[in-house]
Amino acid sequence: MRVYENLVDLISDPENPTPLLAVNGSINSKEDYQIYLKLERFNPCGSIKDRTALNLLEGTEIKNGKTIVEPSSGNTGIALASIANAMGIPLEIAIPSGAPEEKKVLLKLLGVNLWEADDDLCPLYPNEGARGLVKGMLAGKGGEDYVSPNQYENPLNAMAHYKSTGPEIWKQTEGKINYFFAGFGTCGTISGVGKYLKEQNPDVKIIGVEPKSRNHNLAGMKKISNLPDELIPNILNRDVIDDIVEVEDDQAYQTAIDLARKTGILMGPTTGAVLFSALKHSKENQGLAVVIAPDDAFKYVSLFADYLKD
Repeated sequence: MRVYENLVDLISDPENPTPLLAVNGSINSKEDYQIYLKLERFNPCGSIKDRTALNLLEGTEIKNGKTIVEPSSGNTGIALASIANAMGIPLEIAIPSGAPEEKKVLLKLLGVNLWEADDDLCPLYPNEGARGLVKGMLAGKGGEDYVSPNQYENPLNAMAHYKSTGPEIWKQTEGKINYFFAGFGTCGTISGVGKYLKEQNPDVKIIGVEPKSRNHNLAGMKKISNLPDELIPNILNRDVIDDIVEVEDDQAYQTAIDLARKTGILMGPTTGAVLFSALKHSKENQGLAVVIAPDDAFKYVSLFADYLKD
């Protein structure tokens, strides 16, 4: 039995990793290409962003009663709010109006003072919408009462995955991993995990996944190809990226639906996008692939509705 004293102790680390789950057979029938989902929903706040949020809060100097303020499309905000509540730290979140309603309700449940920006699901970095709103709050009257961890530029974001997610994957696959797939968002996961895995074995291929279009319906994901440098999160480590795969919304949602109906595994559309990329890659390759499943389906029920058929 595992007994914990508080929420923070539940957040995964190499001694208490999130599980790897094989999706071979009904989803992936290629015997010489094994695919494993890294199930980040098993973090206490339900996503991979628990790792990031904890590292950001522990590394951000918070004194004189300052309030944390951060832009988020949902998962980081939920993780920050949960952990901040456990630590007794006040928090406010700026969120795109296009974010799933489920995430907004969860943030309100956590007591967050929520600022909605009239914005796309995943706006351009760094100044549009929710991020621009936070920058205005920090620069405006009363800005001295706020502090922002700034997940898009703070190296603590990538470091969270360098010291936890990466080592977990290496240990769980006994160093046999050949390919790592993750979506581009803040770019902390792919940068941190990619750096760690490349240090263990430079031949491990790090494959980034992005929406095919800038205007998409994949919460938390961003298209970075063909963008000028100033519009790409500063923490992205380009040196570890071997390839980038584009995925259409329909492909992502349908893969998540197939996963649910063939295996019973309930994953969100971002997982669908990343898994679709791995399945596509499997057609011409062989080896062992790990796919980041950043959360689950429950925060995206309203988004799935348009893709479900009788």
